[in-house]
Amino acid sequence: MIYFDNAATSLQKPRAVPEAVSRAIRLCSSPGRGDYASSRRAEEVMFACRTELAEMFDAQGPEQIVFTQNATHALNLAIRSLVHPGDTVLISAWEHNAVTRTLASIPEVEVEVAQAPLFDDDQTVAAFSTALERSPAVVICTCVSNVFGYALPVEQIASLCRSAGVPLVLDASQAAGCLTLSARRLGAEYIAFPGHKGLYGPQGTGVLICSGKGESLCPVLTGGTGSESVRQEMPAFLPDRGEAGTQNVAGVAGLLQGVRFVRRTGVERIAAHERGLLRRLERELAPVKGIHPYFSEGENQTGVVSFVSDGLDCQTLAERLGRCGVAVRAGLHCAPRAHASAGTLDSGTVRVSFSAFNRAEEVDAFAWRLSRCLVGGEGGR
Repeated sequence: MIYFDNAATSLQKPRAVPEAVSRAIRLCSSPGRGDYASSRRAEEVMFACRTELAEMFDAQGPEQIVFTQNATHALNLAIRSLVHPGDTVLISAWEHNAVTRTLASIPEVEVEVAQAPLFDDDQTVAAFSTALERSPAVVICTCVSNVFGYALPVEQIASLCRSAGVPLVLDASQAAGCLTLSARRLGAEYIAFPGHKGLYGPQGTGVLICSGKGESLCPVLTGGTGSESVRQEMPAFLPDRGEAGTQNVAGVAGLLQGVRFVRRTGVERIAAHERGLLRRLERELAPVKGIHPYFSEGENQTGVVSFVSDGLDCQTLAERLGRCGVAVRAGLHCAPRAHASAGTLDSGTVRVSFSAFNRAEEVDAFAWRLSRCLVGGEGGR
């Protein structure tokens, strides 16, 4: 199978990831809950992963790393800590439902969109600059569109937010592992991302990088932490304030190995590999009639591309590709706001997304199989 759905979940993992998960299931119990070997071993795994993540993303320290179930959980923590009923919130034109549905669940929140054309950095920055003059309470911005792979100019947007004194939440779901991000330099209040995409960890893992102190975080889940147990309020310090209940030690053990793989390979090297596959796909699709892909002429596109077809709806085309042994994603990708901004809300798109494990020959085979599917044929090469 050619697996091109890495923007949803990276399927091909470093061998050390499942091995670490299996080892943790056999050898680790609850971290911070007991003074015996298996509990201490679990605590060591958790702390090692926090440390690796803090170093990779230039956070203030390991305690600023809060483990979550996924990026959606992390974004809920961030948004509910900063956004209050009646607030005005400024977002990009490319946000995921993890942001927009969470905002919709808070009463009387007014959402303003920094509308700009796809892949247009200058107009994107200008739209944020103009909207910030109206003093929104919070800015929320994705680093990379999960639909089109557009890497937004987040450093410039972050600079505008710092100058305006407006807290910033960054959704790094599609950026973590393929773009270099410095929490200190960006100055965002929160940065959220999953472990199961570009960091090659297991599903059920997520991260929230916090810049402030623990008391500013509003827990969405309360319960035991193994600390300050006599108190009936959640601890005021990080990471405990955001981590109620028994943690996913096996998942974090796998994530630790995924992060180590990315750091050892190099984020820049992975990004260059994915961008090389993207450009190869652009050349391969050029002669294919009836396909309209969304490519950037610049370098502000990661290894994710969407396209539409003249003759087939996106779901039918994806199903045909699946029967040909190609895994892609079709539809709205949980991001109707992005499709509305690009003019694909009615049609949706077929999305191709790469990882460090994809190869050039897979791109060539995909283009050939796609051309076969467009004329109703099925088969492999």
